Amino acid sequence: MRTQLSDYDYPLSQELIAKRPLPRREDSRMMVLHRDSQTIEHRQFRELKTFLHRGDLLVLNNTRVLAARRFSCDETIEFLFLERVGPGRWKCLVKPGRKMRVGATSAIDNVVVRVEEILPEGERIVSLDEDVDLYSGGSMPLPPYIGRESDLEDEMRYQTIFAQAPGAIAAPTAGLHFTEEILNQIPHAFVTLHVGIGTFRPVRSEDITGHRMHPERFSISIQAANEINRAKRVVAVGTTAVRVLESAERENGTLIAQSGSTGLFIYPPYQFRHVDILFTNFHLPRSTLLMLVSAFAGREFLLRAYKEAIRKEYRFYSYGDCMLIL
Repeated sequence: MRTQLSDYDYPLSQELIAKRPLPRREDSRMMVLHRDSQTIEHRQFRELKTFLHRGDLLVLNNTRVLAARRFSCDETIEFLFLERVGPGRWKCLVKPGRKMRVGATSAIDNVVVRVEEILPEGERIVSLDEDVDLYSGGSMPLPPYIGRESDLEDEMRYQTIFAQAPGAIAAPTAGLHFTEEILNQIPHAFVTLHVGIGTFRPVRSEDITGHRMHPERFSISIQAANEINRAKRVVAVGTTAVRVLESAERENGTLIAQSGSTGLFIYPPYQFRHVDILFTNFHLPRSTLLMLVSAFAGREFLLRAYKEAIRKEYRFYSYGDCMLIL
């Protein structure tokens, strides 16, 4: 049982981090991992359908990313608004934190923002002199490793084509590859998990069993539950879909429609009960996402695949290439 943080590390050149999406979503490369034979294939995303069988069902996360990033009027403070907690009150992250202690004020669109409370994980509860919609006029919260400001292209491309339920502060990136044409060729169902602050939280404990995930809200409709129950094999599109499927309540083994939250942290040797195939992107070293995929594929096999992806210069992370684990 590998529970040391260093067991989930690998070296990556900055040149392999995708800073921009490809001109067309469907043009990503796709590494295919066969768990039974421990072999690797190099294919294209548009070939996904050829690996699926009759009765397979894609399960995708239809959360919609909020334009949650705002700057103060003087551009000295960056806010990432996580959720509205009451009239004129919001939970947010701020940078630099040292300038926004309890009682400190700033302004957005000439509306005064005042820090009321600092939560244990560093988030701020702030109040506004006017109850305004802070997502109106905000920008997409691109991951820090992209290393640039978001622009008009990101408003479209850092959002899946099937995004419907507003509430995420990061995209479910495995879904970014899909076009309407490709999705319409494959049976699929949607669940919702609003990707939250946990996406940005590094694992700080060397023994990963000490890490705690930030709870994220999810929901499963009656229609989705029925379709998932009928599937012969469930193909989870992304780690967020995995966490919904593995966290959801069941009655006598049957998935039921529900809403709730999950703080499920998946790492080896977790035994998957409800996911048969995983479609995912390449993930950061030492991240909970890499640990989840290691549990599904096997840590040694996965790290060998990552080494091969680096050798063949795959594009990494949110705007990067993808992986299908059979």
